[in-house]
Amino acid sequence: MKVKVISVLEDNYMYLVIEENTKEAVVVDATVPKRLLEIVRKEGVTLKAILTTHHHWDHARGNEELAKAYPELQVYGADERIGALTHKVAHNEELKFGEINVRCLFTPCHTSGHMCYFMWEENSPDAPAVFSGDTLFIGGCGKFFEGTAEQMYRNLTEILGALPKETKVFCGHEYTVRNLKFALKVEPENETVKKKLAWAKLRDDEDLPTVPSTLQEEFHYNPFLRVSEESVQKFTGKTAPVDVLRALRTAKDNFKKPKERLNPQAMLAFEWGLFGPFVEKK
Repeated sequence: MKVKVISVLEDNYMYLVIEENTKEAVVVDATVPKRLLEIVRKEGVTLKAILTTHHHWDHARGNEELAKAYPELQVYGADERIGALTHKVAHNEELKFGEINVRCLFTPCHTSGHMCYFMWEENSPDAPAVFSGDTLFIGGCGKFFEGTAEQMYRNLTEILGALPKETKVFCGHEYTVRNLKFALKVEPENETVKKKLAWAKLRDDEDLPTVPSTLQEEFHYNPFLRVSEESVQKFTGKTAPVDVLRALRTAKDNFKKPKERLNPQAMLAFEWGLFGPFVEKK
């Protein structure tokens, strides 16, 4: 099983997962069809299916175009709002593509129909992988757009957190630096957070992805997986795990990077009203 990490849009990831014996492939979150098909041709593989984590446009917008171009293409997901959906899957349902096994893991919260995909090959030395969409990020978790803290707690602890610790985590966005800056605010003495943040900044400077991490690593620096740690509870002022998670998400939603000051010329332009025509009136 080979995973091609494909950076698209501003900070999204889509993933081409290749079964190396048959040269068949599935894509997780087919966002930019043109870019995807370039990689498919370059790798010399046959695209068999789309696995969509959730219906948001930056994860599913390429489905219809690909389905029209490839009428036999299967589109899997858990939400009727997903474009070109052919197979609605349920929690713990298993799929198979050649030697690649897929277990569908229902993780509602970011959206009410969010699905993660756990993949592995039997008798393979390679670690399994989870494609976590916008539920679990490196150093963070998704916003609770259509769900509750109780749901996210279950997602992170009972569903994703229960996977083998060596599982590679392939998430939906490159949010690692900003997530770890928040993690450092939560646990300023956590040396693992400091090291991971320094590493992520270097990767970011070189325009390289920070995925994948491993589940085992996440438990050392991701505050949303550390809600039972005294240091995280102290930051939130809560002790019950769900309350800690809820308080963390609120704090993260309000966490702002330091604002960059405008240069003097821009300040003068604002004062003189030169930006007026471009500023929307409220």
